[in-house]
Amino acid sequence: MNGAAPVRVLYWVASLWAGWLLFGLSLPLLARAADRRGLSPWLWAPPAVFLLAAPMTLISRGLAQIIWGRTFEVGVLEWFGQSLIVSAVATGAVLWLMSRPSARTEKSEPGPTPLSADPRDRLPGRLGREVLCLQMEDHYVRVHTPQGSHLVLMSLAQAMAGLAGVEGRQTHRSWWVARAAVVGVVEDGRNLSLRLKGGLTAPVSRARVAELRGEGWL
Repeated sequence: MNGAAPVRVLYWVASLWAGWLLFGLSLPLLARAADRRGLSPWLWAPPAVFLLAAPMTLISRGLAQIIWGRTFEVGVLEWFGQSLIVSAVATGAVLWLMSRPSARTEKSEPGPTPLSADPRDRLPGRLGREVLCLQMEDHYVRVHTPQGSHLVLMSLAQAMAGLAGVEGRQTHRSWWVARAAVVGVVEDGRNLSLRLKGGLTAPVSRARVAELRGEGWL
């Protein structure tokens, strides 16, 4: 009842590209905003997917009406439910893959000569060896120094292990801070950040506030 195969292929390709653009542009922006506040993806992603499924429903249903007219009899709520299921499964799979970066990073570092575990050994000479903080960016760690920053291909856990001799703490799931770099605390309502040398700020997740306060960081 949905016509020949080329028509169905046209509909699904157009619908999936529309969904990819809608979710692919919106979710990374939401992820960065949530990451700055220390929110887990499993807290913000479900309501975000629920809201984004609404315009996806209108897009896919409108496309079906253009192609098939009024030959289909699927209600709007049922259509929304189907869009929500597809969107939730796809987004959940992406978030699950993103939550496992360290295993893929370790596998992506082949070579006869093992790289140093100390991120300072991978910095350009102009940046020196004083580390202010580490910031996780996808499969990389951005190493901040007083002279600038540099991306290093390693996980945050590997970088922290390489800096075992430097006094510091992981303040957030994406940040590690050297204690000597802290010059103050920034409070924004219930959100806390550490002010570092050079004007940098590092977020403090709510789960780590008590530990850092007990150790005299705050």
